[in-house]
Amino acid sequence: MSAITPSQVKASIEAGIPEAIVQITDLTGGGDHYQAVVVSAQFEGKSLIQQHQLVYSTVRAEMASGAIHALALKTYTPATWQAEN
Repeated sequence: MSAITPSQVKASIEAGIPEAIVQITDLTGGGDHYQAVVVSAQFEGKSLIQQHQLVYSTVRAEMASGAIHALALKTYTPATWQAEN
């Protein structure tokens, strides 16, 4: 179980959701508790749970190995992201 960098988490999410805008924050500085903000058109028409399941599926291996202990998610469609920012 080795630490994973924010850029590695970002790359994993972007590999699974190629057009996504991804921002990663290390919440504890320990390299295993992260927050991800993900903006993707793939979230259109999906429930919040479905959106989160899509993101979690991109980092399943990292979570199973313990490299990521916790991943807090904030997911947005491009329209909801634009409305909030």
